[in-house]
Amino acid sequence: MPIKLVVGLGNPGKAYASTRHNIGRRVVEFLEQEKPDGVVLYIPDVFMNTSGVPVAQLMRKKGWQPEEALVISDDFELPLGSLRIRLKGSSGGHNGLKSVFENLATQNVPRLRLGIGPVPVGEDPADFVLKSFTAGERKSVEEAIRTAAQAVAVAASEGLETAMNRFNKRAEPAS
Repeated sequence: MPIKLVVGLGNPGKAYASTRHNIGRRVVEFLEQEKPDGVVLYIPDVFMNTSGVPVAQLMRKKGWQPEEALVISDDFELPLGSLRIRLKGSSGGHNGLKSVFENLATQNVPRLRLGIGPVPVGEDPADFVLKSFTAGERKSVEEAIRTAAQAVAVAASEGLETAMNRFNKRAEPAS
């Protein structure tokens, strides 16, 4: 089933713009500059934990099925720069994905998770995701955003399976 909607999860407002939790939102902002054909780009203007409400409202209004959306989010379990596309599965504890799944009443929602980890030993993951990337990480982050945008373009034009085969690989750990 072709992708019709690309959703970038994050938190609204300037205070959150450069945080790790907003990398999904940043991918969609990058895609907005590229203006890809054939897909609707959407950034919910609500906080991460309630993002499923407007996503489900939009999808119902348009008559789209959950399998026709691609939700982009951060994942602190993946190393910085890694990305994973999956057709379905659990939220993995991510509150934005959890909200989307609850409001669509299914976990059969394609998602692209971007690695922002690892969480430093002893640091609370909830605090970690609300921090900005370090100066040393910014180049990797910008590259990951560009790669994710390419993966979205492939998913939209050639299908999710092709995008998964081409882009699901781990980034090399930073040395």
